[in-house]
Amino acid sequence: MVIGVPKEIKNNENRVGLTPAGVAELRKHNHTVYVQATAGQGSGFQDAEYEEAGAVILPTIADVYNQAEMIVKVKEPIREEYSLIKEGQLLFTYFHFASSEDLTHAMIERKATCLAYETVERADRSLPLLIPMSEVAGRMAPQEGAKYLEKPLKGRGILLGGVPGVKPAHVLVLGGGIVGTQAAKVAAGLGAQVTVMDINLNRLRELDDIMPKNVVTQYSNEYNIREAIKTADLVVGAVLIPGAKAPHLITRDMLKTMRPGTVLVDVAVDQGGCIETCKPTTHEDPTFIIDDVVHYCVANMPGAVPYTSTLALTNATLPYVVKLANLGWQEACRKNDDLRLGLNVVNGEVVYKGVAEAWNLPLVSVESVMEAAHA
Repeated sequence: MVIGVPKEIKNNENRVGLTPAGVAELRKHNHTVYVQATAGQGSGFQDAEYEEAGAVILPTIADVYNQAEMIVKVKEPIREEYSLIKEGQLLFTYFHFASSEDLTHAMIERKATCLAYETVERADRSLPLLIPMSEVAGRMAPQEGAKYLEKPLKGRGILLGGVPGVKPAHVLVLGGGIVGTQAAKVAAGLGAQVTVMDINLNRLRELDDIMPKNVVTQYSNEYNIREAIKTADLVVGAVLIPGAKAPHLITRDMLKTMRPGTVLVDVAVDQGGCIETCKPTTHEDPTFIIDDVVHYCVANMPGAVPYTSTLALTNATLPYVVKLANLGWQEACRKNDDLRLGLNVVNGEVVYKGVAEAWNLPLVSVESVMEAAHA
């Protein structure tokens, strides 16, 4: 198969879809790999390293899309890329369709095969290609929140861990999954008083057992959230419903009950956000203020630490990339349930329930589109 790795062009996105080690592995299986010039530079990988591993370097993003049967990237295609995508071309990347109607309709129109990292799912319901970036974003959330709590950045002017004789900040984490767990761990390590909310009592029991004593758990409901945000200095939104929009746990009217300078970090923003007032921002312009509450809503948080993020992501994606290249997407998805669940849009049809429901589109069964593609 011919695999293409374009340079990411989303604002301040420095990750890359494949490392030189990944190229070498694909070349062992006799696949051809085209990499756009300087695609890996932001993550610390030079063109010469890709060439040494067996890749062919192409000068432009259009060249890569034109040559490749499968595109391996990190972030969803943005508007400038839509016209480059060919009918039937396999795109393996994060899509988060449920948060972008424009992207959904563009991929339907291009009749691409869109296999989304975030909905590849194992039998135990875990999301192997989302976990690494959830771990990075979760650990970054308190780090970014601590920065924006500083007064020059319009925060409350409170030190997350406090000092002897002065109480630490109160951090509220909404969601006890991968993101929430990592956020709580780092916030607690910095000395904050942390509350983790979730609707899964078994998960709350697990967290209660493994977390340090400055982390407490609480059942998540509207009443408890409304009470907790009145005294929270930093709120981390860490809610995920795979492939679907995140629910709004904090609504616009709740902002008025928060103290001026409270910081909201919505890690779920690329799935629509669990804070109603959040809208995607960039590393270049990461925050905005509504009702004196600081909103940090960067949709590609791990892009700020690309070396760590690229290695963590490609450790997880490469085995699937090799399967897709070796077998072709139809056969790979027939043989691998994880990959089949990653299919979101195929040949102009939506095949993932969460995406269809998000935009009120007809849902077609994966089996029928796979049969049509095979025919």
